[in-house]
Amino acid sequence: MISPKAKIGKDTVIGNYVTVEDDVVIGSGVQIGSNAYIGNGSRISDNVIILHSAGISVWPNSTSYANEPTTVEIGEGTIIKGLSTVCRGTTHTYKTVIGKNCYIMNHVHVAHDNRIGDNVVLTNGVNLGGHVTVGKQTNIGGLVGVHQFAHIGEYVMIESSTKVTKDVPPYCLAGRTPLRFMGLNFIGLKRKGFTPEQIQNIKNAYGIIYDSGLNFRDALKKLCDDMEMTEEVKIIRDFIETSERGILPKI
Repeated sequence: MISPKAKIGKDTVIGNYVTVEDDVVIGSGVQIGSNAYIGNGSRISDNVIILHSAGISVWPNSTSYANEPTTVEIGEGTIIKGLSTVCRGTTHTYKTVIGKNCYIMNHVHVAHDNRIGDNVVLTNGVNLGGHVTVGKQTNIGGLVGVHQFAHIGEYVMIESSTKVTKDVPPYCLAGRTPLRFMGLNFIGLKRKGFTPEQIQNIKNAYGIIYDSGLNFRDALKKLCDDMEMTEEVKIIRDFIETSERGILPKI
């Protein structure tokens, strides 16, 4: 069931029993598996793969939503595997965004008004509440639930079967129950080409934030006073300064 009003690029392959509604834009080289639903507001870039029974731009889980025209934007090269759902935005931001080259595994739920950065991996069963932000190059383990409005920084690794209720700052490894700061995502940073100097700067910054014995506000002031504002330190500072839910603890 493919609407003649949908705009579909060349070399796109659409499987059996797929529904494509009117207000849909699909790029070139896209693959859509059987029984998928591509709803109004879908904006799918080139070379995206959407596997069987996935739902794109489904009705958001918001009681105030009244079928306003909103969208889902999916970046080039992203893979969305079977039975995952991506909700369209609400009038809060009017769109849900998934970046380029993301890998979204089976049974993942991306709620309304989410902002997912490039090269993010969401493992089986990840469930993101509404208005969640996930930074680039972050990997969230299986069966993780993320509270609405939570922010997760870039280059983060989150252990499977955990619950995210606080903001998770950049470059860190988060795990245990309740979720806590476990140190740096050393393996991820090295794999992504961070230099030993960059990693040491990040380590020093979190030494002040978590090990100085100061509350987060005073530790942030000490960070600004004592450290050179390299790009990585600025990203940490800005994340903590703008956190509304507060960052996760170390203990």
